[in-house]
Amino acid sequence: MVGIGAAHARTFVSSAQADAWWKTLVADIDHESDPALVQESMAGPVAFVSFPFTETGEYEVVVPAIVIGRRGGHAWVTVWNNTPLPDPSYAGPVAPGRLDFAPGPLDHTGWLEAVRDAVSRIQAGELEKVVIARDELAESDSPVDTRYVLARLAESYPQTWTFCVKHLVGASPELLVAQEGGNLRSRVLAGTIPGDRDPASLARVLSDSSKDLAEHEYAVASVAQALRPLVASLEVPEQPFVLELPNVMHLATDISGKAIPGSTVLSLAAAIHPSAAVCGTPTDKARALIAGLERMDRGRYAGPVGWINAAGDGELALALRCGLLEDNKVRLFAGCGIVADSDPEAEWAESIAKLEPMKQALRP
Repeated sequence: MVGIGAAHARTFVSSAQADAWWKTLVADIDHESDPALVQESMAGPVAFVSFPFTETGEYEVVVPAIVIGRRGGHAWVTVWNNTPLPDPSYAGPVAPGRLDFAPGPLDHTGWLEAVRDAVSRIQAGELEKVVIARDELAESDSPVDTRYVLARLAESYPQTWTFCVKHLVGASPELLVAQEGGNLRSRVLAGTIPGDRDPASLARVLSDSSKDLAEHEYAVASVAQALRPLVASLEVPEQPFVLELPNVMHLATDISGKAIPGSTVLSLAAAIHPSAAVCGTPTDKARALIAGLERMDRGRYAGPVGWINAAGDGELALALRCGLLEDNKVRLFAGCGIVADSDPEAEWAESIAKLEPMKQALRP
């Protein structure tokens, strides 16, 4: 789906407030669809959402004036209040100019210190896992064209959910939650190995890694525990599979279930987020430690991003492998899960690998 213009653009202080506003908005509008698209959940009124990592951030909701969509054998256009269609002749995406990169608050030395501190606290029994993130700042000698970045990400990472909402653009491999007709699914990722050589060997190493398996188990358990009060049934595979991306591999588990009536994709996401995959275990202790170690505001990085329709169905990924675009500047993010036997240098290498998708998408 591609949204053009904004029939509505609002910023809220909570997911619940955004959810209530959207329900009221769609309850008061008349809309009709082609009968061939009645079963297509992406057709009709939709809102694009991008929520923060912390509870106190900005919850962005954009209702596009026009949505052009395609899935399977169907394509459609959704028009809000008879908005005129745009002129189809326009200049194509333009590659960024020369880019200069600079580290954020956690450079190499600061990162190693932060990871050592986290490992020490975990080994002392204060918590079991914490996710530490860092950012890099890129500046171009010309404005960065969002369309160029999106096209590069979609082409290079077809296994991911590619997104752009309110200048936050990325290609996330992790589905926080999706709901369609009461059926829900979630893809949990935790446990990573960088590299693209000898995939079979790397997959075996990852699958046999006690460190990565423990990290993954925490993430799966946190999502399943959050969902159980909201579902009639839930299926959680006992063993993860290996998700292969162009430059990294992840341990992954696909959870599925049946939501109780009245659930929306936003209410399900609010119950899950932040999971151990982007925060840690226990959540409160990990969140408090993150604030002290990262020395930055994540903003909407690692928060829910995606779409919701008039029925409350939709898809929300976690905003990972992403960057915040502002004119000629881009702020890139990467995070790593830290457990008792994490190695600081190995985690640094993993963070470099996780920054690569956005850096690759910015290159001419």
